[in-house]
Amino acid sequence: MQDRIEIMSLLPEQLAAEVKAMGEPAFRAKQIFRWLHVRRVFDFAEMTDISKQCQGRLQERFCINPPKIAQKLASTLDDTVKYLCTLSDGNCVETVRMVYHHGVTACISTQVGCRMGCRFCASAPLGHIRNLTPAEMLGQIYAADADYPEDQRISGVVLMGIGEPLDNYENVIQFLRLLSCSEGRNLSLRHAALSTCGVVPGILRLAGEDFPLTLSVSLHAADDDTRSSLMPVNWKYPIAELLSACRHYFEKTGRRVTFEYAVIAGKNDSDEAAEKLGRLLRPIFPQQRPHVNLIPVNPVADTGFSAGSALQFQKKLERQGINATVRRTLGADIAAACGQLRRNQMRHQAEGGEQH
Repeated sequence: MQDRIEIMSLLPEQLAAEVKAMGEPAFRAKQIFRWLHVRRVFDFAEMTDISKQCQGRLQERFCINPPKIAQKLASTLDDTVKYLCTLSDGNCVETVRMVYHHGVTACISTQVGCRMGCRFCASAPLGHIRNLTPAEMLGQIYAADADYPEDQRISGVVLMGIGEPLDNYENVIQFLRLLSCSEGRNLSLRHAALSTCGVVPGILRLAGEDFPLTLSVSLHAADDDTRSSLMPVNWKYPIAELLSACRHYFEKTGRRVTFEYAVIAGKNDSDEAAEKLGRLLRPIFPQQRPHVNLIPVNPVADTGFSAGSALQFQKKLERQGINATVRRTLGADIAAACGQLRRNQMRHQAEGGEQH
């Protein structure tokens, strides 16, 4: 049974090829795909227009393992909801549902844990366990959708949860194709964003995929010494190389690249840091002003970091000719920062407690 194919990770043409190999007619694949991705039925026995014989053969050849919601935290401050999703092997990831004036956005995870080791991240100390499959990424959206009426479905997706998307490249690309597939979820990738800590080869590959995707780069410092102290990935792909890849992505796709900057008191929030950031980013996109999204660093235990004033740093950047916005803080009362809920749950389990 371990060799069964994860059917929700297959694109329509891939599913058609598998169904044809079973001796079934081509229209059967369309029926099955619709059951899975439109009707959201995850049991072959409930696919009523498919014969019992075919249902049995599907069960032998394929598996359906959507994530299940193990814990739900709803903010009393806003409409943010955070889900702890359990996967079929018992691992868990986080998904956040956020409501904005323009619609509902889901922040999904792409890996169980992360190998990048960013110093301010709640996921870093727990390490990397495995990559998520396309079905597990899509399943996070389906699980969050199922919790609300159809008129409140998710209309935007950001790959900014646990994990580095470009460290799970093939599965993430397959997920994006499934997400935007007209026969299924049919979400325009113009309403999707991918966040990376700066995996340069992945950025260059992504530029060739012809996706209308917004790229968000976690920068967090304007000089290599400071950035390397915060983000070990910078030792391998220093700032100059990273920004060259960002320029290539913009030139190839025409899509804006935004920069994330966690404002850390005493580390990267000085006047000098703002001046360096201005000098660094102004030449990158000559046709438009660079955009920096400022984030007060999350109060994650054991990091030793505290949040600097994002509003003050915003004013400093604007004097440097840089567009800067302060990210709206959502779900502060439910540990909505990526990785915190999973971290708390794993610690609780390690101490012998039961999950509630």
